[in-house]
Amino acid sequence: MPVRTLCPHPILLAAVIALLPGNAPAATDGLDEPAEALSALEIVEAAEGLSILDAADVDPDDFVWEWRILAVMADTPSDPAFLRQMRAIESRPGDLYERDVVVITDTSRDSGSVLRQRLRPRGFMLAIIDKDGEVKQRRPAPRDVREINAVIDRFPLRRQEILERLPSGRN
Repeated sequence: MPVRTLCPHPILLAAVIALLPGNAPAATDGLDEPAEALSALEIVEAAEGLSILDAADVDPDDFVWEWRILAVMADTPSDPAFLRQMRAIESRPGDLYERDVVVITDTSRDSGSVLRQRLRPRGFMLAIIDKDGEVKQRRPAPRDVREINAVIDRFPLRRQEILERLPSGRN
C-alpha cells in the first residue's frame, strides 16, 4: 500500500506536482484555495500519524478491533464535498489519530473496492465505522472534525478507552 507524507506546505507541493510530467492542474469547481487539489491526491499520512489510505489498497476487515474507519467516498476526486471533507480532516489530523481513526478514501464509482461494495454510496458519503466493524453513522455531507470527534466519543468502546486511559474519567 503506497504511503506518502502530507506536505506541511500544500501550496508548494501543489506547484511541484503540477510541474511533474503528465500532471495537469486539478479542477477546483470554482473554489479558490490551492490546497484543494491536494485533497484529491492519494494522500496517506499526516504529520501527527493519521493514515489516509486508498480503499482499493485495503480491506476494512484488517482494521477490526484495532482502528476506527472514517470512510470518505465520492464519485470523483474533484467532488466539492469530498474536497471540503479532506480539507477538514487535514486541518485536525491529531484529533482523529488520538481516537484511533484511519481515513479510507474512495473517489471512483467504478473502483469495486470492498468498502464501496459494503457501503454502496451514492455520490458523496462520510461513514464512521467503529472498531467492532459496525457502521455507526453515515452522512451525505461533509462534517467538521469536531462533530466527528463528538460522535466517536459517544461510542461505548471509546468511552471504555477513555476510562482506561484516564481512570478518573477527566482530562
